Amino acid sequence: MNPKGILTTLLLASSFTAAAPAAAEPPPLIARDILFGNPEKTSPQISPDGKKLAWIAPDKKNVLQVWVKTIGASDDKVITADKKRGIRMFQWAMDGRTLLYNQDADGDENWHVYGVDLPTGSVRDYTPFQGVQGGILDINEKYPESILVALNVRDKKLHDVYRCDLKTGALTVDTQNPGDVAGWTVDNGMVVRGAQVSLPDGGTELRVRDDAKSPWRTLLKASQEETVDLHGFTPDDKGVLIGSSLGSDTTRLVERDLASGKEKVIAERKDVDAGSVVVHPTKHHVQAVSFARGRTEWQVVDPSVKDDFAALKKVYDGDFGIINRDLADKTWLVAYTLDRGPVRFYAYDRASKKAKFLFVHQPKLEGLKLSEMKAFTVTARDGLKLPVYLTLPAGYAGKNLPLVLNVHGGPWARDRWGFRPDVQWFANRGYAVLQVNFRGSTGYGKKHLHAGDKQWGKAMHTDLLDAVAWAVKEGYADPKRVAIYGGSYGGYSALAGAAFSPDVFKCAVDIVGPSNLFTLLKTIPPYWQPMVALFHSRMGDPEKDKELLKAASPLFSADKIRIPMLIGQGANDPRVNQAEAEQIVAALEKNGQHAVYVLYSDEGHGFARPENRIDFNARSEKFLHEHLGGRFEPLVGDKIPGSSAVVKEVGKKVSAN
Repeated sequence: MNPKGILTTLLLASSFTAAAPAAAEPPPLIARDILFGNPEKTSPQISPDGKKLAWIAPDKKNVLQVWVKTIGASDDKVITADKKRGIRMFQWAMDGRTLLYNQDADGDENWHVYGVDLPTGSVRDYTPFQGVQGGILDINEKYPESILVALNVRDKKLHDVYRCDLKTGALTVDTQNPGDVAGWTVDNGMVVRGAQVSLPDGGTELRVRDDAKSPWRTLLKASQEETVDLHGFTPDDKGVLIGSSLGSDTTRLVERDLASGKEKVIAERKDVDAGSVVVHPTKHHVQAVSFARGRTEWQVVDPSVKDDFAALKKVYDGDFGIINRDLADKTWLVAYTLDRGPVRFYAYDRASKKAKFLFVHQPKLEGLKLSEMKAFTVTARDGLKLPVYLTLPAGYAGKNLPLVLNVHGGPWARDRWGFRPDVQWFANRGYAVLQVNFRGSTGYGKKHLHAGDKQWGKAMHTDLLDAVAWAVKEGYADPKRVAIYGGSYGGYSALAGAAFSPDVFKCAVDIVGPSNLFTLLKTIPPYWQPMVALFHSRMGDPEKDKELLKAASPLFSADKIRIPMLIGQGANDPRVNQAEAEQIVAALEKNGQHAVYVLYSDEGHGFARPENRIDFNARSEKFLHEHLGGRFEPLVGDKIPGSSAVVKEVGKKVSAN
């Protein structure tokens, strides 16, 4: 709880009873600090030799750092010293002494690759170039003293591959981008031998080569209607693993022989795409593949781990995934996700088939009355089946509730079953929460994905309306109390809902959402340039589809917005520019329409710092309370201490009915 928690608790008792929706016995409010603050511990990683454990946890200043301990000892120590933003991504190198992590500056996504030398504690920036994006491409147990990194230092539009010496920090060019490669794949000998290219028509080309000195050749070309992704190489490096929809609606994992071109299916399902692929850490063969129509299920490919997966399924009633394991393959670290509780982490011993509990990411969630997430299927107006998740607030009657339509980002992504702090937050405040895998969402086959092509503001939007209508028809939602909320594409949907369907929604919350599709496409990060054709094929070409993009851009229909708006933006967002928020705010101000605009100077595409995340959510729940009537935890003062929020309010405030 923050320093003002005691005052907040006193305010709660007098603030909520009158505003809460009718219910038998709503649960106590869950503090925003618990839902949106830093985890107490998360993301454990075992060292390659199986002797040490690393994880992420806050330091004394509540900044996320990497911690390390010797397994079986009590020598926990923090090994990083990030000053402000916090570390969220790390992994072990194979040399037994280096721990690698990524960090950007205030959300600009120009990631640097850092390494901590554990014996000395020294930290080295392996990619020390200003304005350059770096990422770890490969680590390999056969070559423990080096890693491969992808960098756009030569050309901001293109990532070349460099070999990095962990001892000296020396970078040498390994593979230069010919000008169109969007992604690289490395074989089991640490040789770059695969490349993925987005073609001018939006299709995909996969290229391979025999070795580092051989010329590239085309392995296959697929139209923009197909999904083909290069996952890796077979254990003998004579074949490749491809996620492919060729010959199928759903994406299957297939193995393709490089010499003969023959393919065999490794794992598939007819109703959902293949998901995560588990590969042996040193033998490099596929062991299992996940599929998630509703909840996650595993298809075991390697008989040697069949009993392990059966044992893991019995450990805890949650969807599990293997995070990492030691090179000896004796210990697996496993995460269990469920809808009504924190993520649970275990160390699984393969010899005994027993799992030892490590920790949960947020212990304060234990024992709280959380809400169940249920999967349903909604039929859109043209007959397309839409997978949706509905969460009804625990302690409420479950009928005629205020509803938050929580739209996922991407849009080429999907919602999944499991613990979602935003979903539990809304439910705890008394709202039903609806999540829709609208057309254009991934995971449900190419027909579902491409039904969304050039449908921004059209059928992708009406899918959301149809899902709301379903929730109303089923009696879950009050049609007069519906909000639309989301980030990135979900933020766009919130703007579109306000502009195109103001009669459906009572209010809208947009987080880093684009308002003008022309300016969005014009200002995408330079390193997305190899994927521009994909954007044009799925969204629309600014030259060929001018009317389509104009009609789909909320900015050009801003005069139709008549519902209250809350807009949040990161000043350093490289994907959705600050101008995307400011031009819609300016239009609303010109029209005399009420909106609250919150800008965070040290954020990018979303709010990573807990102070900013909690600050915006405090404003959101007060905003939703005013317009839908749910409960809220008051924001004490102008903003959360430590937040960089700058607030601008335009237009005349509309009183809630």
